[in-house]
Amino acid sequence: MTNEATTGGTSAIELRNVHKSYGTAPFATEVVHDCSFTAEANRLTVMIGPSGVGKSTLIRLIAGFEKPTRGEILFHGQPVTGPAHDRLVVFQESALFPWMTTEQNVLYGPQARGEPRAESGGQVGALLEKVGLAGFRRRYPGQLSGGMQRRAELARALVNRPKLMILDEPFRGLDAMTKRLMLGYYAQLFEDAPRTNLFVTTDIDEAIFLADRLLVMSHIPTKVRAVIEVDLPRPRDLTAIFRDDRANAIKMQALSLLHEEAMKAFASGSKAAADFIEAYRTRLGPLQI
Repeated sequence: MTNEATTGGTSAIELRNVHKSYGTAPFATEVVHDCSFTAEANRLTVMIGPSGVGKSTLIRLIAGFEKPTRGEILFHGQPVTGPAHDRLVVFQESALFPWMTTEQNVLYGPQARGEPRAESGGQVGALLEKVGLAGFRRRYPGQLSGGMQRRAELARALVNRPKLMILDEPFRGLDAMTKRLMLGYYAQLFEDAPRTNLFVTTDIDEAIFLADRLLVMSHIPTKVRAVIEVDLPRPRDLTAIFRDDRANAIKMQALSLLHEEAMKAFASGSKAAADFIEAYRTRLGPLQI
């Protein structure tokens, strides 16, 4: 584990002392504070932290939907000044067009850029086959299960051949079995064709199963609390991974940090809550997991 968020190989994404506030002084609310980190090219970086700390705000900044109040965001050495098709986001909520079939939804991006249908259509067919939707290409989103819709979202992003895929808790809300299947699909897609991925989650098991590098985020206003390199071999087995001593050691490191940040969030709620946390620490001593 390291607190240095800018070490490693070739950086695809680099955040330099990024701040983000909403509102006007003196009533502005700071959501991101002095946040710096890198995500390496062709690796899967996972950002994890308690709910509501500002992870989705960072996603919007990296995607170019919003601009930092201060600081700089670079993508392959160039400042991020706005959205671009080489940085694509898969959101928590489905963004499939309900009036389009699965195939039409996946084709939408290439057609909007004017690519020949024959060329893009071949890619779509191959992707739908890969994500297990070849037999559902003429179905509408309302005729697909939640997991199928998520797979269609992944195919729609991948067909655009982005240099960076950003995924903001894309499997949240799925039932446990469907979520496990989606994690398997997603991990296989990444291992078959590695690209720069930034994945946001609140699920520690999901994070360790997927990540090459884990960014543990602090309580709001958020910044990187620590960086943990997940040096586990690929391919990984979701059922067996936590029988591995190294995987469990990484999990304990991350859980300890996340517990501290969650306690800060709780303690900041009121004087009574802060007093309770102080009493808890006095009685029980250091966190034991």
